[in-house]
Amino acid sequence: MEVTRRQFLKRTGGLAAVAALPAGVALADEGKGYRLQRPLGTIPTTCTYCSVGCGALVGTEGGKVVSIEGDPDHPINQGALCSKGMAMAQIPHNPERVTEVLYRAPGSSEWEEKTWDWAIPEIARRIKDSRDATFTDRTPDGKVVNRTEGVAFLGGSSNTNEECYLWVKAARALGLTYIEHQARL
Repeated sequence: MEVTRRQFLKRTGGLAAVAALPAGVALADEGKGYRLQRPLGTIPTTCTYCSVGCGALVGTEGGKVVSIEGDPDHPINQGALCSKGMAMAQIPHNPERVTEVLYRAPGSSEWEEKTWDWAIPEIARRIKDSRDATFTDRTPDGKVVNRTEGVAFLGGSSNTNEECYLWVKAARALGLTYIEHQARL
């Protein structure tokens, strides 16, 4: 039997993938291909690291994250995750993770804990004050611009398309002109 180079690579790649599966992982054919089966609640999400937007499945048990794996039905990564994506499970379990609002007053070197009931109105007030102080409704030659250059918005790669749409709508409604995404920087 004559085997082409492409056929050889396909067959050896498939064998290598099966051999790399950890012991005890159950596979089931659901008509869409193979998929890891786990007795957990599964929540689809987007990887939080780079701007590629890989899909991941977060396995939860009792309200706690117990596993994160690539989403095989996601069109971008088709179940594969890079080393950073595979390490997403450390985010909710990291003892160094900040879980409360921390505030450092201007000129201070100390952080103080605040509540969300204090933080959200404070952020809104500061955005409004900056916008009001730097708002331009017309250029010197009379052209209507309705913009502010005193506030900027920086999006992140962990935002979904839907979240980005809403954030940009809110930023444009405020009159922001400096709207950027961290993946472009």
